[in-house]
Amino acid sequence: MRLATLRTHRGERVALWIAQGDESIWLDLCEAAERLTAEPEIPSSLISLLEQDGPELKTARRVKAAAEADGVPSEVSAWRAEEACFASPIPRPGAFLDFYAFEEHVRRARARRGLEIVPEWYKYPVYYRSNQRSFLGPEDEVWFPPNETKMDFELELGAVLGKSVTSPSPDEAEAAIAGFCLLNDWSARAIQAEVMKVGLGPNKGKDFASSLGPWLVTRDEIGDLAELELEARVNGKQWSRNTLGTMNWSWGEMIAFAAEGVTFEAGDVFGSGTVGGGCGLELGQFLEPGDKVELDGGPLLGVLAAVVRRNEA
Repeated sequence: MRLATLRTHRGERVALWIAQGDESIWLDLCEAAERLTAEPEIPSSLISLLEQDGPELKTARRVKAAAEADGVPSEVSAWRAEEACFASPIPRPGAFLDFYAFEEHVRRARARRGLEIVPEWYKYPVYYRSNQRSFLGPEDEVWFPPNETKMDFELELGAVLGKSVTSPSPDEAEAAIAGFCLLNDWSARAIQAEVMKVGLGPNKGKDFASSLGPWLVTRDEIGDLAELELEARVNGKQWSRNTLGTMNWSWGEMIAFAAEGVTFEAGDVFGSGTVGGGCGLELGQFLEPGDKVELDGGPLLGVLAAVVRRNEA
């Protein structure tokens, strides 16, 4: 199942993807629930829906089954994919953590700074907390800090939590995931390199923007994550391509480590970290203002695109 947050004349609305023959449409979930399943109190935001239904998203599944069986009433707002205006699936998460789970990325990125992988990396699924208020949706322009000379993207997968967890086991943490979507953890490498000399970071080089989307794919539909192939293109040219099979940790292990003694809530977002070769830093090349970056997860995950800009001092 696929769910999105669309920008409409009524504000942000949670939408449900339905295949109709050779075409597909996005339905206003609230309207469809009222018409098809007589459930008038469906939340209009994906976070609220997760808080109500948990990672199983049973309400959305009932609506999907009814729409596929009985058709979509004409009174329900619907958009073809090319007409839909996508926001971040979770526009305002309560928390955003990004992990560092791919050995190839860690090795190559640290080598650029003359460093080796520390042994503790193999012991702990480390992460950092980024700015949960800076999420952008597909096609939103990304504005880098003034005078930044090394503008970069990061090719990642994001996981969205479907219920509250505190000190879960890895299996419990895995079961709490509602779904996955593409994530671009934009990086201002020049300022990042400077501030990390202090021994903390990677902020300030990270917290200005993160792109998420275009939609959420539930765990049951995503299939084998290890075989999921992701690609990054800049101005139509492939820069990166890799699979998630080289993650050093499972999602359950990573979230369980972060949530030890800590509570996370429905709608919180976790990043996988950059796949091997999935950023300009590893490749020795960076973005220029006006470049268009596309992260491509195939037909299932869609394309997360953005044009990069740089603020003037």
